[in-house]
Order: sequence, then structure tokens, then C-alpha cells
Amino acid sequence: MRTATAAMVFLAASALAGATLDGQKVHYTVSGQGTRTVILVHGWTCDETSWSEQVPALASHYRVITLDLPGHGKSDPPKGGQYSMDVFARAVEAVRAEVKAPRVVLAGHSMGTPVILRYARLYPQHTVALVFVDGVMPSREGLNSPFGDQFGGPDGLKNREAFVRGFFTEATTPALRKKILDMMLAAPESTAVRAMNATWTPEAISEDIPRVPILGLYAAQPCASRATVLARYPQTDYQQIPGTGHFLMLEKPKEFNQAMLEFLAKQKY
Repeated sequence: MRTATAAMVFLAASALAGATLDGQKVHYTVSGQGTRTVILVHGWTCDETSWSEQVPALASHYRVITLDLPGHGKSDPPKGGQYSMDVFARAVEAVRAEVKAPRVVLAGHSMGTPVILRYARLYPQHTVALVFVDGVMPSREGLNSPFGDQFGGPDGLKNREAFVRGFFTEATTPALRKKILDMMLAAPESTAVRAMNATWTPEAISEDIPRVPILGLYAAQPCASRATVLARYPQTDYQQIPGTGHFLMLEKPKEFNQAMLEFLAKQKY
């Protein structure tokens, strides 16, 4: 977990802000300064606190933007309750435009990976590089699957908790388990159902290869195998961090941050 010193740096260097998308608020936080900007995108039913261990380390060198995707954390739900990868990517773009960053590096955890891939397709002129963080790779076999429906109704919360607990390994400390469960189970039921279903739609699947450098940081038991990721994005520098589960950036932040910083240092923008 974060040290007291790191927490003080994070709080001192951060500024809360909000952009708008279709008249709905998109919450974000700016940390650090400089001309180079990194945007960190959380996963399904998570929020910007997913990156609590990254912000202090990255903000010493870059301007770091964390945000809550529509329907998550402190952001409003999307207009009309229409969850999609396009909506999520447009929310990221609304934040980028608000902070006036010409070009950015984007990192996406879990569901955040198809979000940043969609962003790179819609806004290639603003995309420098991508970082997949145990990112999901939706396949055509699962297209339009109503997998998220199990997270609604009388058993919805119970099913959500069981699903989240499946992310944990021996590396996930009791304190970290509580942090993740509290965060993910706090999301509205509508977000849990609709955001999950939005992950298995055609716009979440890559039909082309973004012409940018990609770093893949994956768990010891990865959400997507090396073969799967490289088959779709052959330029990816695929790395696994031993002894980690799905929330590897929280479980082994030192190793994760080092890999991130080494990758970021190579990007010229």
C-alpha cells in the first residue's frame, strides 16, 4: 500500500476537476506538471483510485490524469444510460481536450484496455503510445454476450462479489482485497451490467493495429496470454510481473512503476 509520504505527495500535487460529455460530468484529477501527459484509465466498476500507487511515482516526471469513466466513481452515467466503448473513449477525449494535452500516452487496466484501443482508433492524432494492464481482449466468439446480466437482479451483488474475488491471489493482501471490493461493489448495478455487456460488442474488438508503441504489463496468471496479445498487436512489449493477480499495479507497484517509467522514457512527445 502507499506510504504516508507518497500519499502526501499525491494529495499535494493533485487538483480535482471535471469535463463534460453530452452534458454529463466526467470527473478527473490532475497530478504533477510538465508538457508530457499520461492518462490512466481504470477497469470495470472501478474508479481512479485504482492508480493510487502509480500517481506519486509518475507525477514526479509527467503530468498524470486519472479519471472516472461515465457511470463510475464521481462521474455521471452516460446520457440515456447508453454504455459503450465509444462513450468511454469520448469521455477520455473530453478530459484530454479540457487539460489541453496535444498528445498523450494512455494506460488501461482490464476493461480500460479496449477503452484506450478505441480511443487510439478514434483519435490517432492524440495518441503517442498505449499500455495494456492485464487488459482483456474481447473475441468475436463472445460478441454481444449478455454476460453482464448476471450482475443485476436479486443475485446481482452476490454474483459481483464472487466475480471480483476471483481476481485475488495470495499476493492480494487483506487490506487490498477490502479496497478492491469496496471500490468495485460501490458501482451502481446499471454500470455493472451495462459496462460489462459493452465490453463484448464489435467496437471493443480491434480490426486494425494502432501504429504506436505498446507495452503489455500482465499478471502471473494473465487475463490475456502472450500469444493472444501478440497475434493482434505484434509490436507489443509483453511482460508479466511474477506473483501478481489482476490488480498487479496495486500488488507490486514498485515493479510495475519501474516498467512503466522505462517505457515512458522512450516515448518522444
